[in-house]
Amino acid sequence: MSSSMNKEALHFGAGNIGRGFIGALLAESGYHVTFADVVEKLINALNEYHSYTITILDVDPEEPRKEIRNVSGVMSNDPVALNKAIVDADIITTAVGPNVLRIIARSLAAGITARRKAGKEYLNIIACENMTGASSHLQNEILKHITDEEDKAYMEEYIGFPNCAVDRIVPPVDQAALGGNILSVGVEAFFEWIVEEPAFKGPRPEIKGMKLTDNLVAYVQRKLFTLNCGHAITAYLGYLKGYQTVDQSLKDRQIEEVVHGAMLESGAALCKKHGFDFEEHKKYIEKIMKRFRNPYIKDDVARVGREPLRKLGPADRLVGPTKMCLEYKLPYRNLTKGIAAALHYDNPEDKQSVEVQNKIKEKGLESVCEEVLQFPRDSDVTKQVIESYNELKALKKQTV
Repeated sequence: MSSSMNKEALHFGAGNIGRGFIGALLAESGYHVTFADVVEKLINALNEYHSYTITILDVDPEEPRKEIRNVSGVMSNDPVALNKAIVDADIITTAVGPNVLRIIARSLAAGITARRKAGKEYLNIIACENMTGASSHLQNEILKHITDEEDKAYMEEYIGFPNCAVDRIVPPVDQAALGGNILSVGVEAFFEWIVEEPAFKGPRPEIKGMKLTDNLVAYVQRKLFTLNCGHAITAYLGYLKGYQTVDQSLKDRQIEEVVHGAMLESGAALCKKHGFDFEEHKKYIEKIMKRFRNPYIKDDVARVGREPLRKLGPADRLVGPTKMCLEYKLPYRNLTKGIAAALHYDNPEDKQSVEVQNKIKEKGLESVCEEVLQFPRDSDVTKQVIESYNELKALKKQTV
């Protein structure tokens, strides 16, 4: 194991989120951070400068800029260099997007074999992706490439895969406006990184800003059914009324009322299910509303609303909290308005949007509620979605 003075972290993904969030927290916690990526110009810049600037995009930030030092890069398609980085690592994290986890799994499997042969002990691999159970998913993908029984036993004993919930808005920004080198990145001030403690193997790492919990599901749902729920509803209603960004959309009183109302509805259900304190949860909602209104985060409604079919999934950000409200016999009027707005999302450049619109045209709204949302055809909730859909149709005519 390396000494506490020279802790090594390997982070897959040198994009804005990797540099602006997880990689930065590791560097600020005393780790030397090696970023692995396939984008050569980023890796070259990391190895040339060994530092970059983070700009906090907020109205009045306490610390407007931070210098992140002690970083370097490795090409993820260089098996020798990457293998060495995996063997040397005290912790490994990812921010590559859920679909890339299976691609990096082969390299991680080879690195785990090399660690066993080198006599290395504990390592925790945390996939910091916007998906539920990302680390467990990565573990399963790695196991597909591990055939040796000794490697399997070693992995079982020494390699932990704690799942986590991550939350920070890192928008695309004009690089030139930030100054610094090409690695400079802009982020919002708020962030949350909650990791499940029981899944760690060996000593717990001390990382600035990482919170440990033994009830991760509660926090994953809190984020998905509050932040992601409100974000999506703002985007779909904003798109419908012709706004470009989230902060613009929320200046519209009608949209603001529905978004806030939906988060209070989902909040009432979350507090029933997970025992959150409702007054504390209301403060969490207010903090989120403030984040959405941040004029420095130019969050495009088409970006936030993309892939509506996935976002209308039965356990996802819109239907999931509605079902939780049904479970506890709580009101859900604003949530169904949000679902209806998503069903109106008609963006020819978004494949899933086109698919949803075609389903509505071919099969009708009741069938879509049954097939996509998995609400019974003749239920009150389906009737409420259809009612809201028709109300929004009138709104659409007014704005065109």
